[in-house]
Amino acid sequence: MTDGTALAGPDGALRCPWALSTEDYVAYHDEEWGRPVHGDDALFERLSLEAFQSGLSWITILRRRPGFRAAFAEFRIQKVAAFTEEDRERLLADPGIIRNRAKIDATVGNARVLADWSPGELDTLIWSYAPDPATRPAPKTVSDVPPVTPESTALSKDLKKRGLRFVGPTTAYALMQACGLVDDHLEACVSRTAPAGSHRPTGQPGDRA
Repeated sequence: MTDGTALAGPDGALRCPWALSTEDYVAYHDEEWGRPVHGDDALFERLSLEAFQSGLSWITILRRRPGFRAAFAEFRIQKVAAFTEEDRERLLADPGIIRNRAKIDATVGNARVLADWSPGELDTLIWSYAPDPATRPAPKTVSDVPPVTPESTALSKDLKKRGLRFVGPTTAYALMQACGLVDDHLEACVSRTAPAGSHRPTGQPGDRA
C-alpha cells in the first residue's frame, strides 16, 4: 500500500505513484503528462481521447493511441469533420479503438463544430481557462489532486455551450492536467521541475505512434 506520496522508479527518481503502476505509464508521465500542448489539432486529439477514456482506465486509451490516430486521420479536425457514414461504420468495426457508438459520433460531431472555428480559436479558448500557477500549491500526495476544479467546470460549460459533446467537468480537468494547463505532478516528483527528456529511464518503451 502507498500513502499517495511520490515513489522511487527503476532509476531511483521519485515519481507520481500512478506512473509506476504499469511500465507503459513511465514515458507518458515523464515526457507528456503536464507538458504544455498547443495547436487546434493536438488539443482536439487530447479532448477526443479524454472523452473516449470516460468510464475506462487511461492505460486502455494510451495503449490504443496509435490505433486511434490511424482511425481518426491523425485527429486533423478538417479531415475528421468530413467523415462519412461509411467512415462511421468503419470506426464501429475497428478493433484498434474503443468501439463506442456515442463517443465515435461525438468525436466526429465535435470535429464538425470545430471545423467552423477560426484557426487557433480552440487553443485560445482552452488556454484561457488555465489558472494562475501561483494560486495552486504543489500537491504533496495524490489525495491533494482534485477531480474537478472551478476552471474545469467553467471550461466544460463553455465547450458545451458551443456545441461540443463528452466534455464534462471531469473530462475537462483531465484535459487540463494532460495538456499542462495545470501542473499536478507531486511536489517531490522529478517531472515537476525537470525539463522533458532529462530523466527518461533507460529501457522504458515509449508510447508514441
